[in-house]
Amino acid sequence: QVQLIESGGGLVQAGGSLRLSCAGIGRIFEDYAMGWFRQAPGKAREFVAESGVSTTYADFVKGRFIISRDRAKYMVYLQMNNLEPEDTAVYYCASRRPYVGNYEYWGQGIQVTVSA
Repeated sequence: QVQLIESGGGLVQAGGSLRLSCAGIGRIFEDYAMGWFRQAPGKAREFVAESGVSTTYADFVKGRFIISRDRAKYMVYLQMNNLEPEDTAVYYCASRRPYVGNYEYWGQGIQVTVSA
């Protein structure tokens, strides 16, 4: 069983920064892909970034966000810079086995609110 626990969310003004952290607990392995998704009010959940065989980002990140991980500690981070009110959402950490296409494990989500 895999648990993912996010931390680091909160309220920030536009133009500010936040760093989200996600701890993987349980039967999670270094080769698992780990990623971040988000869901804004009234919208569908959307992909933000992934660290797996390669690192990928959603187009809207525009170089503002950086995903990183510490594989030995089963941690993944999302550094978010130059935040915009449109980035307000619940952010989710997720993980999947390397040969599985869909994400299998999800955190409970953490709120990020960006004020104008």
